[in-house]
Amino acid sequence: MTSALHTSALTSLPLLARGKVRDNYAVGTDRLLMVASDRLSAFDVILGEPIPGKGALLTQMALFWFGKLGHICPNHLTGEAPESVVTAAEIPQVKDRSMLVKRLKPIPVEAVVRGYLAGSGWQEYQQNQAVCGVALPAGLKNASKLPEPIFTPAAKAEVGEHDENISYEQVVAVVGAELAEQIKKISIEIYQTAAAFALTKGIIIADTKFEFGLDENGTLTLMDEVLTPDSSRYWPIEGYEAAFAAGQNPPSYDKQFVRDWLEAVRINGKPWDKTPPSPHLPPEVIAKTAAKYQEALARLTAA
Repeated sequence: MTSALHTSALTSLPLLARGKVRDNYAVGTDRLLMVASDRLSAFDVILGEPIPGKGALLTQMALFWFGKLGHICPNHLTGEAPESVVTAAEIPQVKDRSMLVKRLKPIPVEAVVRGYLAGSGWQEYQQNQAVCGVALPAGLKNASKLPEPIFTPAAKAEVGEHDENISYEQVVAVVGAELAEQIKKISIEIYQTAAAFALTKGIIIADTKFEFGLDENGTLTLMDEVLTPDSSRYWPIEGYEAAFAAGQNPPSYDKQFVRDWLEAVRINGKPWDKTPPSPHLPPEVIAKTAAKYQEALARLTAA
């Protein structure tokens, strides 16, 4: 396994921003180099320990999906090699974990699509039988499959803040009715296409979030990462029915394993309050998390 990269340190390009996982560098005025680190965030806190190989796996998975979904919506890839814009000494930091992409005008909305009821959606449903203002049938349970996928947008938060669920009307207020409708339609179509494919590989994609930007011509373009276990809930099909029947969270390929460990851990006898610094992850949690990411990619891309 390659050594882990918690934080990239390229000096040949100007650093624009560090996100929870990605470090973005400017390449001229029209492109970005996105470097996926091995950082892991949970409950919007960046954990101190990196997950070796995670950045490369996320990048391979995003590239896999971008390749599959190009017919639905253009994406931000330039097709150029990330290694071509850094110095020879910096290549090890970007190899296999980076994308050289078009610089877009980001749309400040997380386009969330849910095919199953889980996480914050399940919590909201229990309170008012709706998610983000979308009314749902009575009698649904944790991890229920929804009658059809729903668009439940969120407002993009700063690093360390929680993304906040918002209504479709709020999206219209931010971007206008026409663009809001386009984002909703394309997001649901991408989700349905990806979920149907993943199912053939024994994976349920319960929900996911997309990010979009506008190019210089105002064309809606898919950007950032797409359909990775960091931005989606991936459940192996085996184990789902038993967990659903028991009212539990299904086993998953995403960060749920780490989240569950963090929820259970006690510091001086008290639960972690979900503010930095995070508890130190034990080696076995790091190893198991890395293995989950690898298994998800291996299953998806298996011939």
